[in-house]
Parts: sequence; C-alpha cells; structure tokens
Amino acid sequence: MLLPQQPDARGLAREAFFAPFVLVSHDTANDPVFNYANRAALDLFQVTWGEFTQLHSRESAEPESRHERARLLAEVKRKGYCEGYSGIRISKSGERFRIMDVTVWNLLDAEGCYRGQAAVYAKWEYL
Repeated sequence: MLLPQQPDARGLAREAFFAPFVLVSHDTANDPVFNYANRAALDLFQVTWGEFTQLHSRESAEPESRHERARLLAEVKRKGYCEGYSGIRISKSGERFRIMDVTVWNLLDAEGCYRGQAAVYAKWEYL
C-alpha cells in the first residue's frame, strides 16, 4: 500500500504564507513584538514584512481596545487557547477593521516551552 507523501516544511510554509486567512504570531517579550505574518495579514495591516516584524503586537489595536486585547492574551496564556474572539484593529494608514471569529493559542516548542502566541482568522470587515 502506498502512503500519502508528507509535504515538506518549505511547501507548508509557502501554503501558510499565501493562505486566504490571516495568520500572525508574536514573541514572549513583556511587550511582545510580531515575529510572523502571512501575506493576508501584511495586506490587511498595509505593511511590509520588515515593518510588521518590528511592530509591538499591542500597536495593532487602537489604544482604547488594548485593555480588552491584553485580557484576552492573559486568558490564552492561562488556558492555552481561545476561540471566537472579535475585536477592532487598525492598519498602518489608520483604516479600522473588525476581526471576527479569531482563534488565539500559545506557541510551544518541541520540549513544551512557551515561545509566544499566534492567531488565525478568516473574517474581517472594514469600519
């Protein structure tokens, strides 16, 4: 019997980068900085890879939305993940949009050490 061929890591990385949904992650700093964004995220936030990977993740939300965002991330850190989140975000040009049905989870390495958090969502609307 033939087994399906396992996709290579480069192929998976390419698929994730060009996927039709937003996929982002940030590091473990006290004021986390984004360390990954796929093409959909870069387009939505209207930034380059270099700009996004220097952005503190809190700055993706407007100041009045940051407390709620921080509460969500603390809950995810405790529980491991959260589903169904919605919130307002802002692009580099100041365009506001609502992200919907977001799943956020903790990133762990092969040894189970905490390495940051990631989020994925396929629904957003401009405000």
